[in-house]
Amino acid sequence: MSGVDQSERFPWRKVAGAAYVPTAAFAIGEGAVIPYIPLIAGDLGATLAVAAVVAAMLTVGQLAGDVPGGTVVARFGERPTMIGAGLLVLVALALAYFSTEVWMLGLAIFVLGLGHAVFALARHAFMTTYVPLRFRARALSTLGGIFRMGMFVGPLIGSAVLGLGFGLSAVWVICAIGTVVAIVVLIVLPDPSSAFERTPATTGVIELRSERTGIWRVIRLNGRALATVGVGAAMLALARQARNVLLPLWAVSIGLDGVTTGLVIGIAGGVDFALFFVSGWVMDRFGRLWSVVPSLGLMAVSFTMLALSHDLDAATAWFVAAAIVMALGNGLGSGILMTLGADLADPRNPAPFLGAWRLTTDAGGAVAPLLISLLISVASIGWAAVGLVATCVLGAGMLLRWLPRKPRG
Repeated sequence: MSGVDQSERFPWRKVAGAAYVPTAAFAIGEGAVIPYIPLIAGDLGATLAVAAVVAAMLTVGQLAGDVPGGTVVARFGERPTMIGAGLLVLVALALAYFSTEVWMLGLAIFVLGLGHAVFALARHAFMTTYVPLRFRARALSTLGGIFRMGMFVGPLIGSAVLGLGFGLSAVWVICAIGTVVAIVVLIVLPDPSSAFERTPATTGVIELRSERTGIWRVIRLNGRALATVGVGAAMLALARQARNVLLPLWAVSIGLDGVTTGLVIGIAGGVDFALFFVSGWVMDRFGRLWSVVPSLGLMAVSFTMLALSHDLDAATAWFVAAAIVMALGNGLGSGILMTLGADLADPRNPAPFLGAWRLTTDAGGAVAPLLISLLISVASIGWAAVGLVATCVLGAGMLLRWLPRKPRG
């Protein structure tokens, strides 16, 4: 049997139970909540600007959870951390459900972001530790695809429930149900790590080591990687988040109604979701650059299409085409940020580095709304698109220059 590739016998069912099913439940719940946060804030008396700040607290919470999350995972392990993060999310949802003031809702959204960041980091660390290198990109791109599925299904469930006459507070209940399902799955199913730790090293599955490295020391030791590959990846994260902000604003600026806008963005979301496995196959077969650079390139093309078409008679057709190209680019990069982080992390103890990695990339996503707002205020929405083109090109150039051709581990 020595000639048999042992990684072919990797226990995918255990990975699916421990990572994919809870992720799907979490993502569906989160997807049911995110579109309605500004509306709920408005019902509590928030102005449009304040409602935007409340919605942004989700990203702030994610940033706050990234670095300490790595320490928590390193100390307690992946599955206990995911269960603990789920319980924290339930606390946040209870606070949100009973909020009577805007500041209470903002605090709840912050804690929600914190819990989701820690859960996502633990999930990422688990996949990095146990999935063999030859399957890593496909496993992580599937994880990204499941998140995209949740972001597609969750809003539909929320919309259906509200259509039945329930109040906006029902979305917190939907999210709580998804969170409880995730926790129950994690508790009921056997912990895969126990089986992996008993597996001989010859199987190619990396065992956990007992020693733990402080996350701030990891940041110092990996400063060069974070400042080069990390910043390039953060620009991809910025472009991804920017599309979520720019497309609705663009639709308003060219006079589209809400139904048309939602239909276009929904179709684009379907295209995005359909490509998640293709992304993983490309990364595993040809290398990470063949996913991340075309992803940034297609997104640069889509932003260029928007920038050149705003005042044309066919602006709506260009908007539809740009949204589809944007979805193609984003779908082709499904899972790439998680995969790059996994490639650069120490396979024996990945959580501390992944905390720093997620902090870097999440910071890029957090900058997107601010950058778009700044460019619109000092120039125009067209120039905001031009700024995003430059960001995509710069990010692709940095990754071409600095991204290692061979994954670590």
